Amino acid sequence: MPTTPTYPGVYIEEIPSGVRTIIGVATSITAFIGIASRGPTNEPVRIQSFGDFERQFGGLWVKSAMSYAVQQYFLNGGTDALIIRVVPSDAAKAKLASPIGWLNLEAASEGKWVDGLIAEVDHQTRKPADTKLFNLTILEPAAEEEDPPIVLESFRNVSVDPDSARFVTTVLEQQSNLVRIDGRIPENSERPPIANDPDNPIKFAGGLDGTEANISYEQQYEGSPGDKTGIYALEKADLFNLLCIPPRVRGSAVADDNAGKDLLAKALKYCKKRRAMLIVDPPTAWIDPSRVKASAEDGGVDSLGLRDENAIIYYPNVKLSDPNKENRLQEFPPCGVVAGIFARTDAQRGVWKAPAGIEATLSGVRELAYKMTDGENGQLNPIGVNCLRTFRVYGNIVWGARTLEGADQLASEWKYVPVRRLALFLQESLYRGTQWVVFEPNDEPLWAQIRLNIGAFMNNLFRQGAFQGSSPKDAYFVKCDKETTTQNDINRGIVNIIVGYAPLKPAEFVIIKFQQIAGNIAT
Repeated sequence: MPTTPTYPGVYIEEIPSGVRTIIGVATSITAFIGIASRGPTNEPVRIQSFGDFERQFGGLWVKSAMSYAVQQYFLNGGTDALIIRVVPSDAAKAKLASPIGWLNLEAASEGKWVDGLIAEVDHQTRKPADTKLFNLTILEPAAEEEDPPIVLESFRNVSVDPDSARFVTTVLEQQSNLVRIDGRIPENSERPPIANDPDNPIKFAGGLDGTEANISYEQQYEGSPGDKTGIYALEKADLFNLLCIPPRVRGSAVADDNAGKDLLAKALKYCKKRRAMLIVDPPTAWIDPSRVKASAEDGGVDSLGLRDENAIIYYPNVKLSDPNKENRLQEFPPCGVVAGIFARTDAQRGVWKAPAGIEATLSGVRELAYKMTDGENGQLNPIGVNCLRTFRVYGNIVWGARTLEGADQLASEWKYVPVRRLALFLQESLYRGTQWVVFEPNDEPLWAQIRLNIGAFMNNLFRQGAFQGSSPKDAYFVKCDKETTTQNDINRGIVNIIVGYAPLKPAEFVIIKFQQIAGNIAT
């Protein structure tokens, strides 16, 4: 703040530099939506390893295509994911077979995963005379009958008093991964009776995973924007960059029917709003390349209706060993594997590098559902379908980097995946990094700060190799002055910033020309 001089002497003032560092956002946070054996429903839960997924969502489940996609994502280099669990309409939470007085507990989420666990209550509290305090323990029966049960969670000195800092309802909601209070605690209740009879333990029962027939793309997967369920549960997440929608039933694909295609169309629209990209899995009918390049009427790529710069598709499916089926090879959609390669490439090279090539190896993939020739690859690449290929020495790799708007006939400027992803990265980073501009005095001092801060951000990317050009002048520009922001704009409260850049394009075709030297001919 300016100093008000009141006495003779020297005064010190600190002047702001005007530098506001713009930080690049994450580029490969991948959102997955699907069924799981346990875990919160319609909540975007952030995890950073498959171990996190096992702890919160139960790990690999033979009924859950999403669980395998998440495993493949982390196996291939993924580091950050958002999980949205949806459940069939007939799924149910396990409850205590018989309440302990007024205390009736239920599982934290739907499914059979809590069935068989034991609830015990005792009064060995810090104040035994306090009739509102009790201890609650959740146990798992031991494998051997003579062994004691295993303590999973223990909550000591919880209270039935709503005004207490240890109110049992609040404690369980915030600290328990297993159980919740079912209903409300009656007013003026005292602690529940003791329940620790080893011969007659009080167990949870009645949990239901639900049936495949009662989960649909229209209801559970799509959800509601108003209720923030299904894909719109991502409204509760700050940022995501990629969206994967594994099929609701293993062995199928989302794009197999009209309901799934409608879901993909709405998911794509939502991705565009959030500056993210949708990774699309191939329909099961695409058993060979001829089906992929068929007409829209015959189920080819144009039948999906997803020609957009924010959509990407990969073909064919991949085969990995399934631990739930004696490690036999099973066929899986490629979205999880590919999303992991995106994350790995971003970390090693940057978002401007195409997630394809001999470094983009498919970790864990034993073989592909269809082995393509160069000629077949040459038929799919021009229509915007990215191919997964098998090459000697290199193994199974990603061999395509086009968006679904990258078909040759469309001649789109967003033909290539890294070009589009770099644009989304810049848009999101600058959107977040320029919030400080709002309500600042709209004149040259502000414009100079904008040029300084955005220019520093762009120059840092240039030094990392994100743009074409041998000098910053050739690679990018930032313009914000009286030419971009006129007096009429100022009167309307608008400041216009123009950011231009020269993106790198992948070397998709390498042409080597040979010529014989005829020798020296005397003339």
